[in-house]
Amino acid sequence: EPCGFEATYQELASAVKEEYPDIEIEPRLGGTGAFEIEINGQLVFSKLENGGFPYEKDLIEAIRRARNGEPLEKITNSRPPCVIL
Repeated sequence: EPCGFEATYQELASAVKEEYPDIEIEPRLGGTGAFEIEINGQLVFSKLENGGFPYEKDLIEAIRRARNGEPLEKITNSRPPCVIL
């Protein structure tokens, strides 16, 4: 599927693993059109709320904050989802 979430998930997971090789990433499949990211059980991004997907740099920054014990904030910046014309 050109607009499936799998490619976006793989892209983000790869970027996270490159920056933080020891981090655990757990994908969970759903059928609602949601693409959500939790860090330590806290929701930090929701495609349903933002209408797109997170930028790698924003996700990496959220992970950095969590690892440093800083408070997590929701990622509100998002890139648009795939559109086929």
